[in-house]
Amino acid sequence: MRFHKQCLDHEDSAAPAVLIAPNGPTLLGLAMPEYRSPDPGLNDQKSQCGPELHSHPETVVDGPGSRELCLSGTDFNIDSLPLPRKAHHDWALFHEESPKNNYKLFHEPAITLFNHTATFSRHSHLPLTTQYLEDVEVLTSRRYLVPLQSKNNLRQRLAPLVYVQSDCDPPSDRDSYVRELMAYIEVDSYGECLRNKELPQQLKNPASMDADGFYRIIAQYKFILAFENAVCDDYITEKFWRPLKLGVVPVYYGSPTIADWLPSNRSAILVSEFSHPRELADFIRQLDYDDRSYEAYVEWKLKGEISNQRLLTALRERKWGVQDINQDNYIDTFECMVCHRVWENSRLQEQGLPPKQWRADVSHLSCPEPSLFAFSSPAAPALRGRSLRELWLPSFQQSKREAQALRWLVDRNQNFSSEEFWALVFKD
Repeated sequence: MRFHKQCLDHEDSAAPAVLIAPNGPTLLGLAMPEYRSPDPGLNDQKSQCGPELHSHPETVVDGPGSRELCLSGTDFNIDSLPLPRKAHHDWALFHEESPKNNYKLFHEPAITLFNHTATFSRHSHLPLTTQYLEDVEVLTSRRYLVPLQSKNNLRQRLAPLVYVQSDCDPPSDRDSYVRELMAYIEVDSYGECLRNKELPQQLKNPASMDADGFYRIIAQYKFILAFENAVCDDYITEKFWRPLKLGVVPVYYGSPTIADWLPSNRSAILVSEFSHPRELADFIRQLDYDDRSYEAYVEWKLKGEISNQRLLTALRERKWGVQDINQDNYIDTFECMVCHRVWENSRLQEQGLPPKQWRADVSHLSCPEPSLFAFSSPAAPALRGRSLRELWLPSFQQSKREAQALRWLVDRNQNFSSEEFWALVFKD
């Protein structure tokens, strides 16, 4: 069956779209307002999954054949939850973003409200771990690869390391690490965070980070600091995949499970293996001076060989594509997966058989609480309470209370207001 895009791009998140399938269950989609995917082809694609679903102006959720599907993303809105929830109402969560965008969903009381999930975790029902990687070919391609001798010559005017970030002081505390690293080795920083070098005017817009001109600038470097904004298992973004495409060695900090997704055992330098930025700087300097040691980190690309079978299998078996008009995108694929599950259970019940039970668990969306690096100095007294990096831990702690409050209100199974929710969150 087909889900119309209005189910995902509705302008009013408080007005869920209701979709009616002829002779079938009612599927209610809660909007993900203004959602924009890293895949630019997402908004125009349609996917066929059987009988077409049609929009219906009325909210029909109480009938015996109704099924509710709460499709929620970064803009999860507690005011729009379809309550009361019947025993046969399924809720589905689509959330590929980091926890900084909605911490409460990353705790057990909240994530276990959902029956079906599509998240960055390999354990979700539709894993999106490779959502920023088009295919094997972009990894092995040498289109942007700059020969090592040319990179050595460019070292006369370029630092060995490049850093490009404009989302400053996120939960991973990456800027604190990079600031400390800069005391021991030269780093060219082009973004808003710790900037010491300017991009050409036409490339200063963040939307230009996938432009050919930007790629060619970054490809000149030997190493890039690829630091995620949050530290979560399987949360891996373009910050990791982009340098691998360009033939630049990523110095990676982020997902503790990153070793499971490396193209080869020696294709990235993992910050977690060094006790201090000083040690990391010494190691990078050693590779910078030793061509043979450096080439060991790009040998896989020079040979076009990916040895990681987990990565190859994930790319081969995933049922969606990235920037590929010949494949469904992951949103359509998730919709179809949930739709098929609902229809399958509907048919089982018609036959007098028990329906299959689907339920998310904490592994589908879970991140540890954020922490500051040991060498990070506290915010200056005048900035305390206003420094963004000082706010992530209390925000995380509050999100635990938000998740518990949300769970209590949903289990009560009555509509509630945002005022009621926040009163419960801050109740002594």
